[in-house]
Amino acid sequence: MNVAAIIAGTAVGLIFGGLISEKLREIAFKGIGLAVLVIGISMSLGGLSTLGDSKLGEFAPLVLVGSLVVGGILGELVGIERGLERLGHFLQEKTYKIKMFAPGPADQPDAKGHTIVEGFVTASLLFCVGAMTILGSIESGLGDPSLLYLKSLLDGVAAIALATTFGAGVGLSVLPVLVIQGGIALAATTVQPFMTPPVIHALQAVGGALILAIGLDLTDIKRLPYGNMLPGVFIAALIAGIWG
Repeated sequence: MNVAAIIAGTAVGLIFGGLISEKLREIAFKGIGLAVLVIGISMSLGGLSTLGDSKLGEFAPLVLVGSLVVGGILGELVGIERGLERLGHFLQEKTYKIKMFAPGPADQPDAKGHTIVEGFVTASLLFCVGAMTILGSIESGLGDPSLLYLKSLLDGVAAIALATTFGAGVGLSVLPVLVIQGGIALAATTVQPFMTPPVIHALQAVGGALILAIGLDLTDIKRLPYGNMLPGVFIAALIAGIWG
């Protein structure tokens, strides 16, 4: 359901995105960036605040800082962003052979270098990071998909807006959505005991910070290597799982 909603939203965005002038597209782009900034700040501060109520207490901010720093270093050493770019270019070559994903104004590099790769990374983070992803997938695996239905609706609407700016890259985000949410749903009975409130809140805090980094990029404030910082999400979850 979630994958279908994102594909449908992306298709609508691609179809009607070409009818929007470049000036209106730029305004929409800035609006998306501002909304992503607010979402990231809200998610990160909310997760960090609640994480502070766990056993970690006043050390909760250190979990956020340490996870992002250590995760960023590991990501740089491994070359996550380079790998994501190679994956994005590979998928770009494949999708351009499909008529619906033919290159257009929305998914060609613009003056600031935004490409289908950034659409893939941006949408993947927005759709895959958050409490609804984890809790919804677990509840779905245990027989109650109602939360994932709600997330699917929200993701579908967001995909329309994102696709008008980023193009086909947004649709490619269904791959990590399918793997991550599907994997959690299939393993729901196994992972549920490990998804404690501190773990979920740590995921929110660090995931929200990465989404904030995307917002900074979209609004042309600062480009941060948020792809390389992805390991920080797992580091934070591990710390919260052990000491939270």
